Amino acid sequence: MSIIPLAWKDKPSLIERLLPAQKISAEAQKERKAGAGQTLTALGSYWKGRKPLILAKACVLGALLPATDNPEADLEVFELLMAIDDEAFVRRGFRKNPIKIYKTLKAHSRLNNQTASRLFAVRWRESRKFGSKNDQILPFDPSAIDEIIVDPNKTLIWNPAIDEQTRLKWETEFVRCHDYPTRVSEAKRPEECDDATLYGPIWDRVNQHLGTNAHSFPELVEQLGTLRFGHRPRVGDTFCGSGQIPFEAARLGCDVYASDLNPIACMLTWGALNIVGADEATRREIEAAQKAVAEAVDREITALGIEHDEHGNRAKAYLYCLETRCPHTGWMVPMAPSWVISKTRNVVAKLIPNYDQKRFEIEIVSGVSEAEMTAAAKGTVQKGDLVYVLDGEEYRTPIKTIRGDYRLPDGTTGNKLRRWEKHDFMPRPDDIFQERLYCIQWITAGTLGKSRQETFFASVTPADLERERKVEQIVRENLAAWQEAGLVPDMPIEPGEKTDELIRTRGWTYWHHLFNPRQLLMLSKFHKHMINNGSLNVMFSKLIDWNSRLCRWNSGEGNDKIENLFYNQAYNCFFNFGSRGYSYVINHWSFDEIKQFEVNNDWKVFACNATSSLSLPLDIGITDPPYADAVHYHEITEFFIAWLRKNPPKEFADWVWDSRRALAIQGKGEKFRQDMIAAYSALANHMPDNGLQIVMFTHQDAEVWSDMASIMWGAGLQVTAAWYIATETTSELKKGGYVQGTVLLVARKRLQDTSAYRDELVEEVRQEVAHQIETMVGLNQSTQGKGRTENLFEDADLQMAGYAAALRVLTGYRRIDGQDMVAAALRPRPKGERDIVREIIDYAVQVANEHLVPEGIAQGVWEGCCGAERFYLKMMELEAVGLKKLDNYQNFAKAFRVGDYGELMASQQPNNARLKNALDFKKSSFEGEFGRSALRAVLFALYELQKEADSDEVMEHLRSLVPNYHMRRDDLVAFCQYIARKREHRYPEESSAANILFALIRNERLG
Repeated sequence: MSIIPLAWKDKPSLIERLLPAQKISAEAQKERKAGAGQTLTALGSYWKGRKPLILAKACVLGALLPATDNPEADLEVFELLMAIDDEAFVRRGFRKNPIKIYKTLKAHSRLNNQTASRLFAVRWRESRKFGSKNDQILPFDPSAIDEIIVDPNKTLIWNPAIDEQTRLKWETEFVRCHDYPTRVSEAKRPEECDDATLYGPIWDRVNQHLGTNAHSFPELVEQLGTLRFGHRPRVGDTFCGSGQIPFEAARLGCDVYASDLNPIACMLTWGALNIVGADEATRREIEAAQKAVAEAVDREITALGIEHDEHGNRAKAYLYCLETRCPHTGWMVPMAPSWVISKTRNVVAKLIPNYDQKRFEIEIVSGVSEAEMTAAAKGTVQKGDLVYVLDGEEYRTPIKTIRGDYRLPDGTTGNKLRRWEKHDFMPRPDDIFQERLYCIQWITAGTLGKSRQETFFASVTPADLERERKVEQIVRENLAAWQEAGLVPDMPIEPGEKTDELIRTRGWTYWHHLFNPRQLLMLSKFHKHMINNGSLNVMFSKLIDWNSRLCRWNSGEGNDKIENLFYNQAYNCFFNFGSRGYSYVINHWSFDEIKQFEVNNDWKVFACNATSSLSLPLDIGITDPPYADAVHYHEITEFFIAWLRKNPPKEFADWVWDSRRALAIQGKGEKFRQDMIAAYSALANHMPDNGLQIVMFTHQDAEVWSDMASIMWGAGLQVTAAWYIATETTSELKKGGYVQGTVLLVARKRLQDTSAYRDELVEEVRQEVAHQIETMVGLNQSTQGKGRTENLFEDADLQMAGYAAALRVLTGYRRIDGQDMVAAALRPRPKGERDIVREIIDYAVQVANEHLVPEGIAQGVWEGCCGAERFYLKMMELEAVGLKKLDNYQNFAKAFRVGDYGELMASQQPNNARLKNALDFKKSSFEGEFGRSALRAVLFALYELQKEADSDEVMEHLRSLVPNYHMRRDDLVAFCQYIARKREHRYPEESSAANILFALIRNERLG
C-alpha cells in the first residue's frame, strides 16, 4: 500500500481513545526500580525527576497511531509495538524450564495428558555430563512426573520433534497463567532486549492493520508521520530536563526539538542524544578521548607524589572529619556520627586522648569485636549534640551552641561562623570548625592496575600529613589562576531554599568551598584536559557529583564506599566525608556502563525559556512541566554550572550558563499559571491544527485540575483525554511514604469559538462522563471475551475519565455564562472567588464515582453511603484481589473526598498499605463521617463477635449505633454479606463473624 501524505490528517489519535494504563504503569515501575540500570541514568543520576522511557514511548506511539473503528485491533497493535502483549514476554525472557511450564499449565487446567505427551520428552543419561554417548530421548509419561523430578539422571525437555511455533504457542499459554505484575517482575525490560529479536515477528500484523510497509520503528514512525502530518513527525519538549522524552522520540525515529532554561538539563539531553545515541565510530572517538584524559591526569598526579606511600601503595579513599573546641574542657574534639569505618571488616576509629595537646589522636583498628563495633557506632555527634567522654566524664554540648546560633530580626537564624572568602579553600586556624584527615584506605602496591584490588584501612602517619601539606600548598599557589582560567569555580553561592544550608551550617559562600584541596587539585586537572570536549564535559559533571565535601562515607555491610552528593535532592552537610583518590575517581568516569542506541535522525537542543518563541514548527509536544515541583533544580544545578560556565565547549557555547532563577517556572500560584500559559501558547502557536500535545503532571486534588483547565484555556487548547500512570514506587521523590503517579493530559488546538451556560455544561458533562465510562467498561468486556486475562481499564482509569470528560467539555468552550474563559485564565484569580470550573470538575468526578460500585454492593446501597463508607468498601474490594499500593488509597480518598483517610488505615507503607479491619478499630474511632456511619457500627459488631461478646448485647449495641436502624437493616445485611465475601481469605475470622451477624440481623424479631 502506498503512503498518502496527510491521509490521516483528521483521524483521532489512539491515545485520545484508549491506553492500557495498568500495563504501562507496571512497565514504568519496572524501569524505575532498575535504578542505575536505567538507560540515561549513567549520564548523571543527580537529575532525579526522570519519567520512564517506556512512558515516553507510549506517548509518542499513542499520538501517532490512529484510533479506528476497531478498538480491539488498535489495542493489539499498540501492545505489539510496546512489547507488552502475551507473546512478547517469551522473547523478553519470561521462559521457564519445561518442568515449571508443565506443572503450571496443568495447575491451570490448560494442558491435558495427551497433549503433554506430545509436547515434552525425557532426556535420560547415564552420567551427568552433557552430550554423553549414552544420552537417550524417551517419551514422556505424565503419570511419571514425580519420578522424573527426583531422578538426577532424567530431565524433562521440550520434544525435539515439535516445531518452534508450537513451542512458542505453549510458552505463551504459560505466560497467560500469570498476572501482569508477575510477568514484568521476571522479564527483561523491552529496552534490554535485541530489537530484531523482540520486534521482528510483529511487523506483518502491524502493517496489515495500519496499511503500512515498515520493518523497524524509524520506518514505521516516518510512515505514520507522513500519513498524519505529511512528513517525518517532529516532537518537541520545552521542559526537557534530563532528556528522557526527546531521547525516546529520537530513538523511535522522530525529529526532535528539545529545550530547557537550565543549561545542565540541556547538557544531559545533548549527552543522551550524542553519547547514548552515538554511532559506533563516534562512540569510539569519545572513549579514546576519555582514555587520553584519564592517562594524562594519572601521570600528573603520580608525578606529584601525593597519592603513593613509601611502600608503593596508592590511596583509594581519604576520610576527613570536622573538629571543634569543646567549650567545657577546651579540648579539640573530632566530629562524626559514627567511628565505624567498615562493618564488613570490623574496622573502627578509636579516639586516644593527647593530654599535652588537649586533642585526640585517631587510631584505626581492624578486626575488632562486636562490642567494640557497637561502641564505635556511637560517634561524637549525637542528636545534634557534640558528645564525648574524657577521664570517665561525658561532655555534651548542642552544636547550635558551638556555632553560636541566634535569632535575627526577620525570624531567620544567624550564627557566629565566619563566612569564607573567595581565596579560602580550607578552614582558617581560628574558625569554629576545623577539618582533619583521620583515615586512609590504601590499595596494595602488588594489586595496583589489577581488576581485583586488595585494600586496607590505616591510621594517618606524619608522611601522610606531609603529603596533605603539599597538596594544600599547590592549591594555595594556583587557586587564583585556576579560577581565572575557569578550571575551578569562582562563582558565589546565591541564597536559596537549598543553598542556605551551605551558608548557615558551614559558612561557605563560593561554590569551590564545597571541595577540599585534594578534590580541587584532582578536578582542576581533569577539567584542564577536557575543557573543549562536549561529551567529556557531560561526564565531568559525574566526577564532581562523586567527589566533594558533601560526599558521605558509607560503612554499611558490604559497602565501604563514598556516596555521591546528590543521592537525594539536597545539599547535605556531613560532619565527616570521603574524598576519592585517582583510582577511585576514575570508576565514575567510564563509558562502559553507558548503553548505546544509535540515533540517526535530526535533533536540536536549545537552552531557552519555555515561554520564548520557538524557531521550529512542531507536530507533537510531549512535556513534563515542573508543576508543584519540590525539586529546586535551579539551585541544585548551580553546583555544576559553577564549574562549566567560564569555558563551555563549542557544542554548548551558545547557551546561557546561569540558572536564571528569576525566569525558572516553578511551584504554584499566579506567576506559575501565567508562565505555563505562555509556555503552552508558544507550543500551540508552532504546531499545525491537527497537532497534539501531551502534558504530564502530578495528580493531587481538584485544584490541580482547575489550574490545568485555566492553562489549557489560556493556551488555546482543548483537552481530549487523560490517563493515570503509577510511575513512582519508592520515596525517592517524596517525603515519607507518599506515592505519586503521573497524569497524561492530551490536548489539541481549540479551533472553534463557542459559548455555553453552566446548567447546560453540567448536563453535558454528566452525559460525557457516562458515555466515556460505558465505552471503557464495554472495552473491558470485549477484550476479556477474546481471552484477555486482566481488565484493560481499572477503577483508577474510570475515575480519571471523570476528570478528562469534564476538561474535554469545559475547554471546548471559549465562553461560559458570558465570561471569556481565556481572558479569565490570564487574569489574577482573586482569593475566595467562586470557582465554577472546580465545581463542575468536582461534579464530574462524583458522576464517575457513581459508576465505581464495588462488585457485590447494590446501586441503591452505594447511593446511600457516605464518602468514607464508599472509600472503605472500594478499598476492601481492591485488597481482596491483592492490590496494596498506597497510591490507590490516596487517589480514591481524593475521589470520595475523604479528608483524613489515614484514620481508616492500618498501614500506609508505599507498597504494603492496608485498611484497618474490625480488630484494628477495636472500640475507638466513632467520631467523624466514618465513625458515625452504619458501616463503622457493623465493624464494631464484628469486633465484639470476634471477642465472643453475647449476641444479644452485640445487636443491642448495633441498634443504638445506627440511627433509623429498622430502615437501614437491608444496608447492614448487604455490608455483612460483602465483608464475608471480601475478607474470606485474608481475615477468615472476620468473614465468619460477618456471616454470624448477617444471620442475627435477618433472624431478629421485629416487634
